Amino acid sequence: MKKLFKSLAVASILGALMSPQALAEKAKGHKDATNYSFSFEGIFGTFDRAQLQRGFLVYKEVCSSCHGLEKLSYRNLGEPGGPEFSKAEVKAIAAENEVIDGPNSEGEMFERPGKPADRFVSPFPNKQAAKASNNGALPPDLSLITKARSGWHGTLRSLFTYSLFNGSGGPEYVASLLSGYGHEAPNGEEKDGLSYNPFFSSLWIAMPEQLSEDGVEYADGTKATIEQQAKDVAVFLTWAAEPKMEERKSLGLIVLLYMAVFSAMLYLVKKAIWRNVKH
Repeated sequence: MKKLFKSLAVASILGALMSPQALAEKAKGHKDATNYSFSFEGIFGTFDRAQLQRGFLVYKEVCSSCHGLEKLSYRNLGEPGGPEFSKAEVKAIAAENEVIDGPNSEGEMFERPGKPADRFVSPFPNKQAAKASNNGALPPDLSLITKARSGWHGTLRSLFTYSLFNGSGGPEYVASLLSGYGHEAPNGEEKDGLSYNPFFSSLWIAMPEQLSEDGVEYADGTKATIEQQAKDVAVFLTWAAEPKMEERKSLGLIVLLYMAVFSAMLYLVKKAIWRNVKH
């Protein structure tokens, strides 16, 4: 019976660690994501503010033409734990977008400049328009993309070396995919309307290469290599998926400290109560 319970416990742990995508069979030639080191990893990890702002710039200038962030509001860009833009900067960023509002007093919808309280404006009015602009493939919303994708794929090495310590590898997947173009397909194969990328699950992706050397200009002087842009936007999207990560980690450490002190107190109370009782 004990062996049965142990087996069930191990199976539960494995199931919790591995996402369905990580367990899925990968195509021949598919590569696991590059295991980048990000500042937010680990229980003490935090976001790099400068990197978040650089990542937002990449999203804004490169990704936003096809991919939305429907679960974020512009005001989130100025909140603690995120890019922490100033109020004036957040207002300016929001105002760059036209929001459909209404109806007005005449019962008609109208357009107005965005406000910080508005959700990020979708680049397309509907899914059909989105598919038509992307060779029939629906560009995914990026709000939770680092949660929805896995960089590792079910081997014991990836499970215990990566998943147990670095999560599912969603940020690594995004960074690897965006910087993973330029590889030659096996046997020089080509497919109309598709690009070869060994980090994509089926190897062929409808999205063409988006990043280029010095494709954006960073205000802090950071060299905008393809890999740097890919890592920066991956970190920004990680924050977008979990904007309260730093707050959660801080609270978790406080709870662990409280539990440690409480356990020590319980132990001392137990010793005091039973000190004169012979066992």
